Amino acid sequence: MKEQHAHAWTVEIKPQSAWFNLNLRRIWQYRDLLALFVKRDFIAQYKQTILGPLWFLIQPMLTTIVFTVIFGNVAKISTDGLPPLAFYLVGITGWNYFADCISKTSNTFTSNARIFEKVYFPRIIVPLSVVTSSLIRFSIQLLLLIGTIAYYVVKGRLEVPGLQVLMVVPLVAILAGLGLGMGMTISSMTTKYRDLQFLVSFGVQLLMYATPVVYPLSFISEKYRWVAMYNPLTSIIEGFRYIFLGAGSFSLLHLLYSFGCMCVILMLGAFAFNRTEQSFIDTV
Repeated sequence: MKEQHAHAWTVEIKPQSAWFNLNLRRIWQYRDLLALFVKRDFIAQYKQTILGPLWFLIQPMLTTIVFTVIFGNVAKISTDGLPPLAFYLVGITGWNYFADCISKTSNTFTSNARIFEKVYFPRIIVPLSVVTSSLIRFSIQLLLLIGTIAYYVVKGRLEVPGLQVLMVVPLVAILAGLGLGMGMTISSMTTKYRDLQFLVSFGVQLLMYATPVVYPLSFISEKYRWVAMYNPLTSIIEGFRYIFLGAGSFSLLHLLYSFGCMCVILMLGAFAFNRTEQSFIDTV
């Protein structure tokens, strides 16, 4: 009788045994749920707003104008001879994607506790959906950037980007990995230490100023430039300027360093996330 009862189960849920295991096979099995979460995240951002998805474009446009006035006209920070609007928009487009990934994945456990305690599915689906939905927003803002570059190309102030623009794919992948890894780590820690929730937005803002988003790397004294290169985001933002505007520094060695940092941070994030998901419901 007991044997018949045991064979009646079609699905058996076991606790995560390996802390570093992302279990990609299980994620693929729940791809439909991932798509639903992506749709939810995308629609929920601007639901019941008048301008709707236009905010995807308005936000970077307003930020670019403010940066142009404050850092370009008032502070007189160099843009390496590039048109200020294109210079700031490139940095903002790349930075916004990273900031979205880390900010929105950093509250995965606390924001979805009610869902997690009722239904089983791989918890990592939630932060992955955030990274994917943010990629849609990034793609829309990329169109704005392309339109701005095209304007300056017609004006003769920029050259048409070459095949190096294909490098945007690995650059975005590294940004996504860094944001996801950091976000999962912070999300795991906030289940016990809620203070971190208040520090995330502040910390991301500080990190932006430590990254050459509103200034070029050449603005930093050569004596201290090596310190800035320890930031794995520096080579990514500079790489964005290089492939789209033909300016800035691009080094394969520095890019490999950023990739290595991404692997380490992603592993740490997976470790913290897998460990926390086993018992977080008792502390949230």
